[in-house]
Amino acid sequence: MNELLSKVKQNLILNHDEDDVLLSGFITAAVSYAESYQKKPEGFYNENPMHPTTEQAVIMLSSHFYESRDGSTGGFFADNVEASKQVWNVVNMLLRLNKDVII
Repeated sequence: MNELLSKVKQNLILNHDEDDVLLSGFITAAVSYAESYQKKPEGFYNENPMHPTTEQAVIMLSSHFYESRDGSTGGFFADNVEASKQVWNVVNMLLRLNKDVII
């Protein structure tokens, strides 16, 4: 989880630890979503390595949760009303790529 936290913070360009607990919750939710979407048992990624495309989906989704935690669309695409939909489409596409792959 610490490695994922570090990668999510790099993605968000965060240089502080003040939101680590909040980010960890978002990472847990994103991993849970990935497991559910890929029809893996709960806790699968606690026991098994995560494929790089699945990891990227988790990083993107965690970042999206953080940037839009107030219910709005935040971040780089804040001025695009379709930004949230675009994030979910990319995340789901990345998760589909490795739905049946076990490393």
